Amino acid sequence: MPARKSVSGRKPSARLLLAAEVARLREESGKSLGQLADETTYDRTYLHKLETGVRIGSPEVIAALDKVYGTGERLVMLWELAREDVFPDKYKRFMELEATATVRYEYSAATVPGLLQTEAYMREQLLTARPRDDDELDEPVAARLSRREVLTRDAPVDLRVILDEAVLRRPMIDPTDWRDQLTHLLSMTERPTVTLQVLPFAPGLQHLLGGSLTILWQPDGSSAAYLESSAHGELVENAADVEHLRLSYDRLRDSALSPRESVALIRRMMEDSTP
Repeated sequence: MPARKSVSGRKPSARLLLAAEVARLREESGKSLGQLADETTYDRTYLHKLETGVRIGSPEVIAALDKVYGTGERLVMLWELAREDVFPDKYKRFMELEATATVRYEYSAATVPGLLQTEAYMREQLLTARPRDDDELDEPVAARLSRREVLTRDAPVDLRVILDEAVLRRPMIDPTDWRDQLTHLLSMTERPTVTLQVLPFAPGLQHLLGGSLTILWQPDGSSAAYLESSAHGELVENAADVEHLRLSYDRLRDSALSPRESVALIRRMMEDSTP
């Protein structure tokens, strides 16, 4: 039997497939939006946005719908596909490599890397883009949080992070949220697969200052790098160029505090931030 063609001639996006399935399940169940809101504890307006594809929602609300409809994890699996629509196309190749990487090096000059951010940190940073409503903010936050699974899976990625001292000198608006973020950094260093170092101001200028760098090693030994500024990102897969960036990273690490000294510095900063 030939494959069914869409009316428009284009493949439907995972976002629209998720929305259609959520709407179909409610229609088959005979439930009203009000009843569904009572059973899931989520606002009916929010649920309507899921059914129309305006929002893909968070994994929590999708899991709640799976439970109500008795669909196992079918909706959650669709959400995993739909979340990719949240990120720009140019970022998706990086996400593919990120998911399969066994070793990951990161350097950040300005902000806490996404894998080490608390939800409050994510929200404060994304708020500067001035979203129209909370729903618009929830979607990228949920997508970012889901990327942290590489740290908790059965074979977690070996993560090595260098934070510029400037990252630790730019606190959040709420002092409590900032202490929670610093506490989270310290808790992450207790994981055997996470190494954190701080690059102090004292060594002076460095080649990579002004942006961030991620290097991903794959199981077959190949590697790729991702350079990112506040407005642009570039995926580098040429072996010679990646090697050049790795050497720059190594020089940063040579100038950085040791993991133990870095933890001590973060602890001192927490003490200094205590009211």
